[in-house]
Amino acid sequence: MALAMTKSPLALVHQALAVAKEALPPYSAVRSRKDFTQHQLFAVLVLREFLQLDYRGVVQLLSEWSELRKALKLKRVPHYTTLQKSHERMLKKGLLRAF
Repeated sequence: MALAMTKSPLALVHQALAVAKEALPPYSAVRSRKDFTQHQLFAVLVLREFLQLDYRGVVQLLSEWSELRKALKLKRVPHYTTLQKSHERMLKKGLLRAF
């Protein structure tokens, strides 16, 4: 899938979700709590890098931007530590690069 360059956070989220759905299973473990899919977490982490925010900053953005939550199909906003742990797990698996 070719990714088009965008300046829109919403378009980026849609692209990141599509890429994640092709590359990742929905959950990292069979016994996962299933609060968030890996696709959602991946897209949030991509958004975080795109907007150059820290974990708490992207959580704040998500809590204030309902259209973004809707695009990500989030029933609730993840805690910043959920994002930190997901980032570390995806780095170890080689799904993300360290910047």
